[in-house]
Amino acid sequence: MVTFSSFIDAIQSYGWRAILELLLIGGVIYWVVQFLQGTRGARLFKGIFFVLITLYLVVRLLSGIIDTGIITFLYEKVLLVATFAIVVVFQPELRRALTRIGEARLFRGSRTQIGRDIEQLVDSAIFCSKRKIGMLVAIEREVGLGALTENATRVNAELSAPLLQTIFFPNSPLHDLGVVVVGGRVMFAGVQFPLAESDELERELGSRHRAAVGLSQETDAVVLVVSEETGDMSIAERGVLIRKLTPEALREMLGELLGAGGYRAGVVSDDVQQEAA
Repeated sequence: MVTFSSFIDAIQSYGWRAILELLLIGGVIYWVVQFLQGTRGARLFKGIFFVLITLYLVVRLLSGIIDTGIITFLYEKVLLVATFAIVVVFQPELRRALTRIGEARLFRGSRTQIGRDIEQLVDSAIFCSKRKIGMLVAIEREVGLGALTENATRVNAELSAPLLQTIFFPNSPLHDLGVVVVGGRVMFAGVQFPLAESDELERELGSRHRAAVGLSQETDAVVLVVSEETGDMSIAERGVLIRKLTPEALREMLGELLGAGGYRAGVVSDDVQQEAA
């Protein structure tokens, strides 16, 4: 019969091996969570790892008290199924984590540029949000946005918060439409984005949000929008509008979306170059 005292004795007999295993497992979990930080599946990963580790420790500790052959067999099968489930269910998060691993050393300069671009975008969004100034910025990734810029105003200037604030300041000639950012440069202003159908969004949302969602439905661009009525900061991506972001959440989401691949810091796509020529 398993008693509390026998369970404690098993822990003591396990000794330094238990501590070493816990440190090793904890290190692996910390490393994985760091790479998945900010993704939708990060919390689920934490929960799954916690459950699996708890079951593992219980099985190992009970092995010194009772015959755990059947329990160990079942645990191994559960672990195998869980591994396949993680790969299938969390494929996007794993892909982003692997992308970050590959970028960690080889593309350090590019990531530095991405971080600078994100800070400029966040600073300009905070400025507009506090003053309830409407803002609409599309950040190009793999799908070129040159086709939208035929009747737009060419800017071709380095991305900066003061520049965006000037463009969207009320009564400026270009403040009503959108801006296209490519490779860390504000390439065009006064760009008309395709509008999403009105029944796809809440009635309180206006044309800027419809344009943000509409463009994100047709391309893989990340679209940053600030409401003129409420000052709320939002992100549209793949047809999904994520609203009322705090500055920290906005920075984190832009880091995830632009840092996970597709955004070519310092590189202007061919079609945009042709339109800007």
